[in-house]
Amino acid sequence: MNPPDPSSSPDPSPSSSSSPSPSPSPSIGPLEQVLHTARARVLADLVAGDVAQADVVSLVEDSVTQRRWWVEQWPDGSTFVAGLVAQDVQDALLEKYGRWPLCPVCPTGDPHALEVEPELGPDPHWVCHKAGVKVAAVGSLAEVTGGTRRS
Repeated sequence: MNPPDPSSSPDPSPSSSSSPSPSPSPSIGPLEQVLHTARARVLADLVAGDVAQADVVSLVEDSVTQRRWWVEQWPDGSTFVAGLVAQDVQDALLEKYGRWPLCPVCPTGDPHALEVEPELGPDPHWVCHKAGVKVAAVGSLAEVTGGTRRS
C-alpha cells in the first residue's frame, strides 16, 4: 500500500499555501468608523432608556445619513459626530414623543431631559443642568441608569 500523495490532500497546518484562506474583511475607512461609533453610542443610550423601537432607530439612521454628508464637508469635525447624532435624535424624539433621556440624577421635581455638552466638541457627555453635573458620556447611560428608564 502506497502512502497518500501529499499534493492531493490539503495540509492541515495554518501555514499551508495549498488550502484557501478566508479573505480578510474589507477595512472600514475612518469616516465609516466614526459614523458606526456614533450610531453605536446613541443606540446604547436608547437601549438604556428602553426606547430603541424601530421608528426611533430610524431616527438614528436618518441622523447618521445627514452627518455623513456633514463630516464629508468638514473632516476635522469627525470627533464631534457622536454628540451631534445624540442631539439630532434628542431633538427628533422631542418633536415626536417627548423628552429624552430623562435625568436619572434628580429624584424629585418635574422630569427633565439631559443635554449634550459640549454642543459642538469632542468627548460628548449627558449633563443635568438642574443639578449641574455630568451624568454620563454619550453611549454610557446604562452605567448610571442600570439600563432602565426612570418612571
